[in-house]
Amino acid sequence: MWTILVLVMFAYLLREWTWKMMNKTKKLPPSPRGLPIFGNLHMFGELPHRDVHRLAQKYGPIMHLRLGFVPTIFVSFPQAAEVFLKAHDLVFVSRPPSEAAKHISYEQKGLYFSPYGPHWRNIHKMSTLQLPSNHIINSFRSMRKEELGLLVKFIEKATCDCIVVDLSAKVSSLSADMSCLMVLVKKYMDKDFDERGFKVVIQKGMHLGATPNLGDYIPYIGPLDLQGLTQCMKAISKIFDDFIEKSIDDHVQSKDKNKIEDFVDVMLNFKGFEDSKYRVELMMLLQDMLVGSMDTTATTIEWAISKVIKHPRVMKKLQKELEDVVGLERMVEESDLDRLEYLDMVVKETMRLHLVAPVLIPHEATKDSTIQGFHIPKKSRWLVNVWAIGFVGSSIDLRGSDFQLLPFGSGRRGYSRLQLGLTAVRLVVAQLVHCFDWDLPNNMLPFELDMFKEFGLIVSRAKHLLAIPCPHLHK
Repeated sequence: MWTILVLVMFAYLLREWTWKMMNKTKKLPPSPRGLPIFGNLHMFGELPHRDVHRLAQKYGPIMHLRLGFVPTIFVSFPQAAEVFLKAHDLVFVSRPPSEAAKHISYEQKGLYFSPYGPHWRNIHKMSTLQLPSNHIINSFRSMRKEELGLLVKFIEKATCDCIVVDLSAKVSSLSADMSCLMVLVKKYMDKDFDERGFKVVIQKGMHLGATPNLGDYIPYIGPLDLQGLTQCMKAISKIFDDFIEKSIDDHVQSKDKNKIEDFVDVMLNFKGFEDSKYRVELMMLLQDMLVGSMDTTATTIEWAISKVIKHPRVMKKLQKELEDVVGLERMVEESDLDRLEYLDMVVKETMRLHLVAPVLIPHEATKDSTIQGFHIPKKSRWLVNVWAIGFVGSSIDLRGSDFQLLPFGSGRRGYSRLQLGLTAVRLVVAQLVHCFDWDLPNNMLPFELDMFKEFGLIVSRAKHLLAIPCPHLHK
């Protein structure tokens, strides 16, 4: 152990000297003073995006922090974010090495965590171009309607029985079912995935991915796994591998010639399942697609419903818009969504105040560059604190062209399937508010509803949202 400590100290001193020699004549962004070896890691608490925002108030829109041995640039204002994500997108498009990505994302070869290069361009092309037929894409609408109808029927029964509904659990199950149907054209029970269910395992993976890993910041101690994170990440990875392997095998062995062709079928027909390397690439894509849609959609819906329950004025105003556009004689259809302007504002405000990913996945500089007069060294990491730059207006676009609100990122690394996610969020929120009034259990008043968060790559509610439904439609 003493030998390791001496080596770490020697490596730290060497890197500090090298860093100063290389950058002594260059102007780095402002930076708070850090500790030896650990740098500024001690400045982060349970909600790092709030800590970064607090520091940015003092040190400015582009700030340099040293996290262990790693120089890290934080961007906290829209104008600075636009420079990085638009004007210099190609310079900062890559990803840094990560212990979490190494174990959860196939040695960091998945779509979200892969460094920029031929491999990433290949899997990105596969994910965006090799899509199911137009017939399948159009069929998603009827699927969403059917699955949401099942949830509404369950809640209608709860109104008759006067029971409390665990909205967090029900929305999570709905999101998992819709994701599996869109990607795999089949619903899977929680037990088919793991005895703990989709939501618990995915949230565990997201939490592990966001937990500061000393091995990322002090690489020489990474193999020691002092925090015990590697073992947990390997266990989560095996659960995903087993589930996705089973779903691919189900497709390969299927004899149903009338079965609707889905994404997996298209991919298997593209190169065939005999190619083991291609099979691994397909597994990576399926994992990214399922995880990227399941928890982000469910968490956004959960926060939106929490906000309207906590603020009855917003609930009444949204219900009034739904009554004017849809009426009280039927449920909301997807064709109604474009006319629901206040609903759009509610979703935007939810994404501003309760971003599911308040800090974008870290990027890495591929070369030295100068941004707004500051030197940004090659191999430094940079992150956008999208929580800090959030601004909502009726004309703000969520798709990454307006840098005042970036829930899906922007540039080459922006989320490419955001329209499907947005449609699901708006439809589910509209339906739950239109079909039911909601009260809190145990005579809890709306302002007493807690909004505590559990930090991870996805920031969800710390406690499940429980509510009592009452019928709202005239039927």
